[in-house]
Amino acid sequence: MFDLESLKRESGLSSEEISRLEDRVREEFKGDNMMFELHLLRILKALKEGWITLEEAMSEEVAI
Repeated sequence: MFDLESLKRESGLSSEEISRLEDRVREEFKGDNMMFELHLLRILKALKEGWITLEEAMSEEVAI
């Protein structure tokens, strides 16, 4: 639904970091692909804009 591939390429994250981030978001939204994509999109944009760090995005304490 969203153009996540472009955001992933532009993010500057390694494939391993993206995979870990996707796993984190997928755990939160099991079975709901649209919510998974929406939240991954929001996180990738926030990372790109410098609003959050990867460590913050991966933190259990941060609501995604």
